Amino acid sequence: MPAYVHHQNRRIPASVQHPAQRGARPQASQGQQRPMYRNEIRAQQQMQMQQQMNPDPVPVRKPKHFYDYSLLFGVIFIFALGLLVIYSSSQYMAMLEKGDGQYYFKRQLIIGSFGLLVAIVLSLIDYRFLKNMVMSFAAYLGSCGLLLVTLISGLASHGKTRWLSIAGISFQPAEVAKVGLILLLAYYISVHGPNMRKSKHIVRAIGFSLIPTALILKQNISSAFIVAMIAAVMIFVAVKNYSVFAFLGTFGMGCILGAKPLLHRVIIERGMTSRPEKYWMRRIVGWAAPEIFEADAYQTMQGMYAIGSGGMTGHGLGESIQKFGKIPEVQNDMIFTIVCEEFGFIGAATLILLFFYIIYRIYKIAYNAPDVFGTMICAGVMAHLGLQVALNIAVVTMVIPNTGVTLPFISYGGSAVLITMAEIGLVLSVAHQIRTGTV
Repeated sequence: MPAYVHHQNRRIPASVQHPAQRGARPQASQGQQRPMYRNEIRAQQQMQMQQQMNPDPVPVRKPKHFYDYSLLFGVIFIFALGLLVIYSSSQYMAMLEKGDGQYYFKRQLIIGSFGLLVAIVLSLIDYRFLKNMVMSFAAYLGSCGLLLVTLISGLASHGKTRWLSIAGISFQPAEVAKVGLILLLAYYISVHGPNMRKSKHIVRAIGFSLIPTALILKQNISSAFIVAMIAAVMIFVAVKNYSVFAFLGTFGMGCILGAKPLLHRVIIERGMTSRPEKYWMRRIVGWAAPEIFEADAYQTMQGMYAIGSGGMTGHGLGESIQKFGKIPEVQNDMIFTIVCEEFGFIGAATLILLFFYIIYRIYKIAYNAPDVFGTMICAGVMAHLGLQVALNIAVVTMVIPNTGVTLPFISYGGSAVLITMAEIGLVLSVAHQIRTGTV
């Protein structure tokens, strides 16, 4: 019996239907998924197989990098505090000597602002462009060349040939040598890595540091000591031989603490009253026996009076008495004494804590640096800042002889503040290559 289909109220045999009508599939009702044809199923399977064999590339997100704003703002804050203290301490002498009470303040503001701009620019440049033999040795040999020229035809100031003038710009090549040595040792240590523990590599690193140290030693003992100690700290971080360095550190501290009473006893027993001919010897005897060599201990003794008179809270900003011609060059090496006199123990302790915070931030960046080269740069800068702060405070408190070391970001000085700002820029550049969340 033939099959019938209904079409417009008529029954039509299926055999006489149009082939297209005979092959047509029933339409799916609304809300019901339409069944797939065999060719559609096959095409979907082939597409799935192609996706499995050649998956679409997942777009790679650019990693977010860290920028240590806390270090940058800490440096800006401590530099601004230094400008305030420079203005307060140097106004009287600047008016007498230069005819402008804001002379030192304006020069420090200009040079420091330029240095801050240099630091920000360096922080945005990848520090690893310096990680090659040409750049590292160029910085090192160039700084050593400047030191050699200074010995031959440098400018004398306060009895010392420390300055060099190029195109009318005077600067201290010893400050440039610190950066040159940091870059060279950072490159050398990053290349040899764990092999730095071998004696030959340690000897070579020491040899690199001895050349600028010897060139600086003749005219600037304090800077030569800082350069040598920067190298010692960087080698210590690379080698991690704690026992040897702990022994050397303990021995050095013992010599410093025991030298003053020993020298004082020798001076008293020998009845020494005549001043030595050499300038550095006069500083040592003035430190060891200030009651005998009053002229040689005048600057540090006046500084001690300023520290003692400040008390706990100080006399207030601009109320220092010792700055009125009693402390020579008060805006330079002895500026910490004015901080103590005007802001007291609380202000001095706050300033020291700010330095500790900056050094701590550099340590954190060194610990999380992407490579050994970045870690060594941070270690060198951290050693430089820490040593200068410690030595300056030790000088003004008469723990060690007067060495002419400035207080970073606080003391007046063009080349010193410019180089220090550049070092901060290198540290910020290392921090900028750290991925977010690791610091």
